[in-house]
Amino acid sequence: MDGTIRANIKKGDLVHIILKKDQGTGTLTEGIVKDILTSAPKHHRGIKVRLEDGQIGRVQEVIEEDF
Repeated sequence: MDGTIRANIKKGDLVHIILKKDQGTGTLTEGIVKDILTSAPKHHRGIKVRLEDGQIGRVQEVIEEDF
């Protein structure tokens, strides 16, 4: 799911983010959303979040889990 739309992201979601230090390489980090830091409804580079492990980055993709 698209990570540029805030409504697509909820606390507890599994996501791929890009950390500031990885913007040049495009390396993604996987984690669970603890806090949503962007207040705007959309952001063209991705909604900024804090993961449960404390890392902060912009969501590139929300991973949809099949139950």
